[in-house]
Amino acid sequence: MPHQVLIIDDTEINLILFAALVKKLENCEPRPFAQAIDALVWVQEHVPDLVIVDYMMPDIDGLEFIRRLREIPGREWVPVVMITANDQKQLRYRALDMGANDFLTKPVDKVEFLARTRNMLVVSDARKQLVDRAAWLADEVRKATHEIVERERETVIRLCRAAEYRDPETGAHILRMAHFSRLIARELSLSQADQELLLEAAPLHDIGKVGIADKILLKPGRLDADEFEIMKQHAIFGFDLLKGSSSRVLQAGADIARGHHEKFDGSGYPNGLQGEAIPIFSRIVAVADVFDALTSERPYKQAWTVQAAADFLREGSGTHFDPACVDAFFKAWDEAMLVRERFQEEH
Repeated sequence: MPHQVLIIDDTEINLILFAALVKKLENCEPRPFAQAIDALVWVQEHVPDLVIVDYMMPDIDGLEFIRRLREIPGREWVPVVMITANDQKQLRYRALDMGANDFLTKPVDKVEFLARTRNMLVVSDARKQLVDRAAWLADEVRKATHEIVERERETVIRLCRAAEYRDPETGAHILRMAHFSRLIARELSLSQADQELLLEAAPLHDIGKVGIADKILLKPGRLDADEFEIMKQHAIFGFDLLKGSSSRVLQAGADIARGHHEKFDGSGYPNGLQGEAIPIFSRIVAVADVFDALTSERPYKQAWTVQAAADFLREGSGTHFDPACVDAFFKAWDEAMLVRERFQEEH
């Protein structure tokens, strides 16, 4: 593709002359404009390889043109050659501050014109090569990062599958509550990165149950007080299992495992944290986990209706649950119901 050389000069004879000289350069195509405003419109849609602009023009002079050019995204480094009179040193200083790269002195010498424009095009080509190289490196980094993320995701899946052999409350439950959690995070305006992190870490919330004895974990009836005290230890077991990892997913999973049974009024476990002292991921998962657990059938209980579970969340807002998280869940209610339909238990 030929180099695009933008020429702006309000004198027609100059435009004709400069365009003819540009054509003498190898692989170059002139884009002449007599009006600076027309050139600015063109440059909004095209990225020139070089700009040659006269200073003395009506309405928009060369300095103002350069200023506006540099404000257009992706045009910050396009080489600019300004045409000025020989005695306009102060003007040249201002032009340099605006972003001019070189100057041609009136009357323009043809040999100098060709030499300076050729040099600026070499600079433009070098910059493009650097940009292309940077884009290639960025793509390689994305590929490597994707591989790391996939390995982390596999680790989480395998950990959750390990728990699935012992805990009847896993399977589709962890998929639903993880997606519920992401919906809540979105409505709370958490960053996209945090939403994705929560989606991947939320399934680890009950990983500590691998440390609970079968006679308690699989008991068909209600746990007595002593058994419940033992069951509560799964929050600490999960934290101890995941803490200290270099993986952001496992780090987040550790905090979620420890904090998702804390209650907003401080009556939860294991540490009796209150309000915003409970990590935000844990507050989110508490809502998502309880709602799905209530509406899921288990060997030891019947499933609640969706309406009954929704009422439970509303009643517990401000005591059991963070009110902001409850409100966020109901803002995404329609999407949450689609999640319930999408991830069904395998019988």
